[in-house]
Amino acid sequence: MMKGFGLYSVYRQAFLLLGLFTCGVPAFSTPAMLGIDPQEKGYYESKKIMCKDGSKSFSRDRLNDDFCDCADGTDEPGTSACPEGKFYCTNTGHAPILMSSSRVNDGICDCCDGSDEYYGKIRCPNTCRKAGKVVTEKLLEKFLVNKERFSIDKQEREHAKRKFLSEETALRSTKQEDKKLKDTIQKLKGLKEKNQ
Repeated sequence: MMKGFGLYSVYRQAFLLLGLFTCGVPAFSTPAMLGIDPQEKGYYESKKIMCKDGSKSFSRDRLNDDFCDCADGTDEPGTSACPEGKFYCTNTGHAPILMSSSRVNDGICDCCDGSDEYYGKIRCPNTCRKAGKVVTEKLLEKFLVNKERFSIDKQEREHAKRKFLSEETALRSTKQEDKKLKDTIQKLKGLKEKNQ
């Protein structure tokens, strides 16, 4: 018997070949919960789901089956079957977006996580973390600018407050001196009247 051709080896090679063929071929079935906003997943949990416009209901197995049952697209968030459908891009590491489901599997990477192009016509690299980092850096820069402005504003307010207090003290002092002068004038008038 030749080395490497035993029954175990044949099974192992068959599994390896099966793995090569299945890993490279996209599965053309849509995951049932694909394209659904996480806050709305509960809406799709029951066996019978109502179209959001109230027009009719559909069974859960018809969710994302690439056939538009609801005019409002409730049943097809993960496919482009309904013109009114909405696809939710999770975009982990960046901001999620809600887009028209007509943009699903159109050959253009609309979601930074590539979730909108699951058929495999094109390969979308996940750029969410990179995009999220850029946005975070811009927000941080904006925060630092605003913090500096706030610091300058605070310094200007403190300076204005000190100036106001200084002028208020000077005004109080002037008023006191004015009162003393008026009192002195009254005393002098009284003396003048006595002497006349």
